[in-house]
Amino acid sequence: MNEPWMAFLLTAFAGLSTGIGSAIAYGIRKPKFSYLSVLLGFAAGVMIYISFVELLGSAIEEMGFLEANLAFFAGVVVIFAVDRIIPHIHIDVRKDTERGDLKYAGMMTAVGIAIHNFPEGMAVLAVSLASPDFGVPIAIAIAIHNIPEGISVSVPIFYATGDRRKAFLYSFLSGVSEPVGAAIGYLILLPFITPFLLSSTLAFVGGIMVFICFDELIPVANRYGEQHLCIYGIFLGMFVMMVSLCGL
Repeated sequence: MNEPWMAFLLTAFAGLSTGIGSAIAYGIRKPKFSYLSVLLGFAAGVMIYISFVELLGSAIEEMGFLEANLAFFAGVVVIFAVDRIIPHIHIDVRKDTERGDLKYAGMMTAVGIAIHNFPEGMAVLAVSLASPDFGVPIAIAIAIHNIPEGISVSVPIFYATGDRRKAFLYSFLSGVSEPVGAAIGYLILLPFITPFLLSSTLAFVGGIMVFICFDELIPVANRYGEQHLCIYGIFLGMFVMMVSLCGL
């Protein structure tokens, strides 16, 4: 295990980047949503590549093929269950700002994001504890993923209330649950950490990451830009991750 403070710092950076989304929403009158599409695709490419090549790959080496894959699909099932119980609402800020009851929609989005950020925080923490070299790109990818979530919370609340501070606060607080989730996960796992459990956790996290990519990142990226932009971003993210791993 590596220094916990570094893992928590990366988790906090990833979670609180919802505030970046809120700032973007206010600072740019006509943002280029096509850029957001490429960035989300890039984040998905990083997460998919590292999940299969490094997280699941390392777990297979340490645990064996069957055990590692069981842990991987356990992660998929858990995050799928969370998503079914608390659906992850995505608001299209180009269209949905004209709808009624925006404040309620924005607050419900904030609650949903906060709940979903719990397992994301645990995921970033677990990977960062295992290896900062893997934790940094995962944290950056999650941060990119959280930017449009910050937009989807802050913009509806701002349009409904006219209060920038309140909109930013709700957006910011929805990301706080990510480091909180990391802290809870750390306290639960710390007494039981073994090489086998750490390998299981990495495979489990890989399942969560892949589900997030296909259920959230890629669909949202396609909403914000032409489909090929997302695909370009995905393979660019994979290529950059491959180059970075070659240098490890």
